[in-house]
Amino acid sequence: MIRRIDILRVLKHTSRTFYIPISRLPAQLQDTIGSAYLCMRAIDEIEDHASLDNKTKAFLLHRLSWALQAGVGGDGTSSHQVDILFASYKRLLPEVTMRISDWLARIPTGIAPRVWDATIAMADRMAFWVENNWQILSEADLNSYTFSVAGSVGLLICDIWTWFDGTQIDREAAIRFGRGLQSVNILRNRDEDAARGVTFLPAGWTEKQMFAYARTNLELAKSSIAAISREAFQGLVEIPLALAEATLAALENGQPKLTRSQVMRIVGHG
Repeated sequence: MIRRIDILRVLKHTSRTFYIPISRLPAQLQDTIGSAYLCMRAIDEIEDHASLDNKTKAFLLHRLSWALQAGVGGDGTSSHQVDILFASYKRLLPEVTMRISDWLARIPTGIAPRVWDATIAMADRMAFWVENNWQILSEADLNSYTFSVAGSVGLLICDIWTWFDGTQIDREAAIRFGRGLQSVNILRNRDEDAARGVTFLPAGWTEKQMFAYARTNLELAKSSIAAISREAFQGLVEIPLALAEATLAALENGQPKLTRSQVMRIVGHG
């Protein structure tokens, strides 16, 4: 059985933004949201892999989706299928990806099918963007992409909270929150993306327009999140939201990323 300490260890290694708020959640939510995050990160590591070509990435993502679909509500055969799929890539893929079956196995049965469904859908959506070389031609394309990889995760977190304690969360605000965080990531990583021939800015857009897009989504999310009790959703999102806003300000001032002291100052007040 996968231990909670193992989930937190891998989570800490993969995300400085989400490790601390997740580690402060009640134990059952640490398991659920921590595992769900690691599933999404497992897929993201395939999409962003520097050594795999797009054809291989799409193959792995589609076949991963198929393997997981075969295992929903079944006898656990998906774990074996995933192991077979990744066998030839174990020297390339990180631990978080290789162990996706472990993360899924840790999720409580009452919410597990919803997390499986989100993971399956995420794999296929990311495969679509890989196959289309992340081509963003319009704001509609940008909205589609940011929903695919982040807004949809906001909806998943809403469902997890409702399952946990009956809390109803503004689902549109959750989508905005995901879109805002993803657009900040786009701005932060724009030079690395350009180096591999990819841009997530719609055709004709300036960085100023992208900053406005990010800030609009964060502000719309923030206004709704502020009304939620601290004991529920707010505690999970306030640190990532503060880090995103600070990162935007730093990027606009020509700073490539937040310093460790800036991050610790924000986290300390989270």
